[in-house]
Amino acid sequence: MFLRKPLAFIKRDFLVEISYRFSFLLNLFSILFWVVTFFFISKLFGESAAPYLKDYGGEYFPFVLIGLAFSTYLGVGLQSFSGSIRREQMMGTLEAMLLTPTKISVLVVSLSLWSFIRTSLNVLVYLLLGIFLFKVSLNLTHLLPAFIILILTIISFSSLGIIAAGFIIVFKRGNPITWLFTTLSILLGGVYYPISILPPPLQKFSHLLPITYSLRGIRNSLLGDPSWGALLPNIIALAIFSVILLPLGILVFNYAIKKAKRDGSLIQY
Repeated sequence: MFLRKPLAFIKRDFLVEISYRFSFLLNLFSILFWVVTFFFISKLFGESAAPYLKDYGGEYFPFVLIGLAFSTYLGVGLQSFSGSIRREQMMGTLEAMLLTPTKISVLVVSLSLWSFIRTSLNVLVYLLLGIFLFKVSLNLTHLLPAFIILILTIISFSSLGIIAAGFIIVFKRGNPITWLFTTLSILLGGVYYPISILPPPLQKFSHLLPITYSLRGIRNSLLGDPSWGALLPNIIALAIFSVILLPLGILVFNYAIKKAKRDGSLIQY
């Protein structure tokens, strides 16, 4: 019974997804395009990037492949909740959903489950392309710590997304949370280049972003041979982000729902 409602949302969104087959093909082409683009960029760098990548095997392409693949969780975490809420608002179905005997937490998570499933499939495509097409070697003996880091990553990013969804409910347009964290994470989080090349003040600021610990931990797990002790700081940092941001996100979202109901603006756009 607990899974019935989330599974119903997954089924609905899956049926919508497969009805747009051309969009599915474009998504696969987009992944291939970015992987091939950064493969040739890595050829341009040659060995010059190796000193900055010694903790990740010394090669740029595996480094950036992990960044490309797993940073997609940042986008879906920040945008899926607010995007789903906005879509239901515009269709006029949000208020009806909130009037059902479904907990708000279950509703919010269910609206975005398919987005995370689809993103996980995309990540798998990135990695398979890297392994089979470009001969990237991944260390699969540390999948457990990588999985723990991934779960904490999703919780941290999703918590920010829930806060962003609260902004959408109250203000309808304008989402500074998504813009701010996406921009800062891409610039300072080590998606395309190691944070060690940044000026020291920016390196310190990058440690305030969950994506820094997420990508560093996953790269260490899949590209190196680390001990649990080496991965533990990243796991602890992401756990702290999760413990702080998730209750804050739920608090902001509940406040936004109550304010919108009080103002009578829940379905206006």
